[in-house]
Amino acid sequence: MTNTPIQQNTVAQQTTGYPVAAIDEELLHRLADVHGVGTAFHGWDGLQHDVSPATLIQVLGSLGVTADSNEHIEAALVEAEVAPWRRMLPPAVVVQEGTTAHVHVHVRDGLPARLTISLEDGTELAAVQLEDWAPPRNVDGVPTGRATFEVPAGLPLGWHSLTAESDGVTATAALAVVPAKLQTAAQLEERHGWGLATQQYSIRSKRSWGIGDFADLADLASLAGARGADYVLVNPLHAAEPVPPVQASPYSPSTRRFFNPIYIRIEEIPELAYVKPRKRATVDRLMDDVHAFNKDAERLDRDQIFAAKLAALELLHTVRLSPARQQAFEEFCRESGPGLDDFALWCAIREDRPPEDPFWADPTATLGSPQVESMRRSLADRIAFHRWLQWICDEQLESAQAAAKRSGMRLGVVHDLAVGADLSSADAWMLRDTFAPGVSVGAPPDMYNQLGQNWNQPPWHPVRLAEAGYAPLRAMLATVLRHAGGIRVDHILGLFRLWWVPAGNSARDGAYVRYDHEALIGVLALEAHRAGAVVIGEDLGVFEPWVRDYLAARGILGTSILWFEYDGDSPLPPERYRTQALASVNTHDLPPTAGYLAGDHVELRGQLGLLERSVAEERTEHETALEKIMGLLRERGLLPTGFGDGGDSADGADSAAVLGEEQVIEALHRLLAQAPSVLLGVALVDAVGERRVQNQPGTTSEVYPNWQVPLADEHGRAVLIDDLDANPRFNSLLAAVDEAVQG
Repeated sequence: MTNTPIQQNTVAQQTTGYPVAAIDEELLHRLADVHGVGTAFHGWDGLQHDVSPATLIQVLGSLGVTADSNEHIEAALVEAEVAPWRRMLPPAVVVQEGTTAHVHVHVRDGLPARLTISLEDGTELAAVQLEDWAPPRNVDGVPTGRATFEVPAGLPLGWHSLTAESDGVTATAALAVVPAKLQTAAQLEERHGWGLATQQYSIRSKRSWGIGDFADLADLASLAGARGADYVLVNPLHAAEPVPPVQASPYSPSTRRFFNPIYIRIEEIPELAYVKPRKRATVDRLMDDVHAFNKDAERLDRDQIFAAKLAALELLHTVRLSPARQQAFEEFCRESGPGLDDFALWCAIREDRPPEDPFWADPTATLGSPQVESMRRSLADRIAFHRWLQWICDEQLESAQAAAKRSGMRLGVVHDLAVGADLSSADAWMLRDTFAPGVSVGAPPDMYNQLGQNWNQPPWHPVRLAEAGYAPLRAMLATVLRHAGGIRVDHILGLFRLWWVPAGNSARDGAYVRYDHEALIGVLALEAHRAGAVVIGEDLGVFEPWVRDYLAARGILGTSILWFEYDGDSPLPPERYRTQALASVNTHDLPPTAGYLAGDHVELRGQLGLLERSVAEERTEHETALEKIMGLLRERGLLPTGFGDGGDSADGADSAAVLGEEQVIEALHRLLAQAPSVLLGVALVDAVGERRVQNQPGTTSEVYPNWQVPLADEHGRAVLIDDLDANPRFNSLLAAVDEAVQG
């Protein structure tokens, strides 16, 4: 996960002027607990840290709860108790298959009620009322009773609905029946698999327009599949801004539901064959303008590349579709529904209005408002263009997945799902009613980000998301999984709790907010089941011990990174790794293995001022940990006996250099292959000798070229997909991994 620079720790002042010191902290903590806001947390240092009253007040305010005085807190506690009784039905019901659920229906006391279950296929069932009497309550002067109904076991998986009726009053709620355990990874337990992990933008070919594209993904998948790989895991392919300049980080998208047209391969669009000669010449010239970028190993120029691609795409969009193509386009738009129309509208507006334009903060400039609907009509042509772009993305992703499966891959393309979208994103505008205002998502300090992280992304509002029937989450997952064999959920711990950072605070000065993980994991499992996709949760960092067991019980794989797996002070033996996990040597927030062995990350963080202790101390700790790994490799016979055992040889990093980093990297992967983990990941950067980290948390692009590093070899030369088939290092590592996994 990437992040923005940490701001100064300036707790926002309360607008009421009520002194925070006068707040009854016990009362405040009671209110925070009722609304799922953590009042303390255990940090990476093993210590408990208390959340300040000021931060609790701010976070509660973002949840819509006023807590800036004792009187307001007492009133909020009363309101929290009566709030469920104001609703005829709960906002949504999520139940695991094969189990029953009890649904409370609140009606005027003494009146009969009925509850109907409407299944996806149109079947209607009457829910049975239970003998579960509760004393009535006075709600706003109305005596209100509670009737309890049972949602029976045996309902089919899917999205259904509930309808309550009483005395002419009706209410509806979403009913999701979700898998108790996702079974899509079961095949991997019988035969373990491995695959490549890469940043899509960084892998280019001679045919690329200076940046990796969907056709490059298909080619890489074919190459890897022919060598025994079961998947290719790529960074989030979410859409960024519709016009340059664009955000470099794939983890700070404009939307998580739709895809980035910068990855379109122009020559793969059928309409190119029917462009008139003059326009075709223009397309060729645009390609020539950026073609030289393919061999630039220093830094990607997204803005110039995207501008060239957009100009070419504009020309292709003028070609009339054939009847069959037109029908396919219209079918795609129907299946995508209003969400596609709204995103295309945002793109059309955003072309001429930058993020700082007052329009985006105008409370009257929302979907459905007269102003916006007028813009929808006047921008119809631009909206059509952006809908068409998403169709082309969809077609080319379908082709990439088909190529992966043809190569023999069992999973194919595995997509990465970012934690959220940017504060100035399409999602933040389109779905503003389901996001919490005045806060952003981040993470408290940890070993590698000792100042904490602020990702500048608005979090889901737990209650409002449920009130939306989880439709935004459902639609997003369905789109991402449409042509995928799996999905990696970045920071899956965020489906349990998220670190909320109030505006104006430092990343350290936040609080955890709990989510209904039963519901969110259930929705994730249901959509993955429908797509036949494996789910991999990135469950690194600070978490409660039971979370990993819970995810495994629900059929969701975890993530094990070799450098982070320890048993006390010793590296965890591979036999004790989790079975339900994707194991890999490194992650994109660390240097490739060659750079890690050399301690590049220590030097870099020291140069950037990201350490709380000296570079020497950090390096000593790194070298000590590295030597322990080397010792384990020797014990397993994966390195020569006596190598780096403390004689005249230097530290672990120097020893690795003496032996040869290629042999060490292969040894590390062979070690991981001894683990029971059902999936093994191989970073493409490790297969070509790249040393540079893709992302250095805590920095901006002005300080480090985060997410802009093209694929290069150990000599700093650009590596193209065309070169991989004959690349000895690539072939050697993949052959070693395949042999180790299959053996």
